[in-house]
Amino acid sequence: MSRVIHTGQALVDEVVDVPGLPRRGGNAMATSYGRYAGGSVNVLVAAARTGARAVHAGAVGTGPNGDLIREAMAAENVELATDLVPDADTGICFVMIEPSAERTFVTTQGAERKISADLLSQSRPVADDIVCVTGYTLLGETCEPLMTWLESLVDGVVVVLDPSAPFAELEPDLQQRMLRVTDVWTSNAEEARDLTGVDDVEGSTEAVAGRLAPRAVVIVRDGPEGCFLREAGHTSYVQGYPQKPVDTNGAGDAHTGVLVAERAGGADWATAAVRANAAGAIKVTRKGPATAPTRAEVDAFLAEHGQDDRDPR
Repeated sequence: MSRVIHTGQALVDEVVDVPGLPRRGGNAMATSYGRYAGGSVNVLVAAARTGARAVHAGAVGTGPNGDLIREAMAAENVELATDLVPDADTGICFVMIEPSAERTFVTTQGAERKISADLLSQSRPVADDIVCVTGYTLLGETCEPLMTWLESLVDGVVVVLDPSAPFAELEPDLQQRMLRVTDVWTSNAEEARDLTGVDDVEGSTEAVAGRLAPRAVVIVRDGPEGCFLREAGHTSYVQGYPQKPVDTNGAGDAHTGVLVAERAGGADWATAAVRANAAGAIKVTRKGPATAPTRAEVDAFLAEHGQDDRDPR
């Protein structure tokens, strides 16, 4: 099996449930609090639970936050490929979750931002390995080390871009530089719309594909409705499995982790998307960010829901 290697930020999520966001200058009383490994860990845990060999290629600090990250990865058999950053701890993401399951973030920066091309190279990707990139790494001091390293990868390494919210706001030259090395785009509908200006999800999927090389694959998630898949000039709809959500934090990460893990295990993109949709549906019914299902749980869920309802267009 090919490896799933993530270059993004492993953070500690400090999560509170709130009855509503406070007004500016106001206060909200949280009804619960939790502290979890999050960020890129969410994707890697989802990949590992699907059966992939999952590797973190980013930076992890020394201190209580870094300890939590390493312990969480070790518990899920996720490998850490890099040396620890001395004298700096990992940052946090403060997450407020409303009764609708919508989440709002405030993020600090720490040791996870101390990357270099040499540090990323410690993961040693080879042909058919899958390297995951988040748009957040294209901000600030992490951008140039990441791009230098991506542009040096050997032929056959599959680069998967999760653009995240920042990508549409990047300078056009940087966007194009990243898109030139992107083999797979996977995003939510809002991120695809922000880049392309196309409102409907199917149309934005095709518009994103127009920005990439002809061989590239595009997946655009439409929340509980499923996703659109663009491959080899053909766009198909992959049905979702709407659930009553309790926590959407990490749902997109679960989708991405299962998607790339299935591909690493030899599945075609359509099959991988079906299973990723199921994983996302299961995840939103669970509290906590890194709560993606196992392969067996996805199997059981799909069997219960008739397994495969893809649009055959």
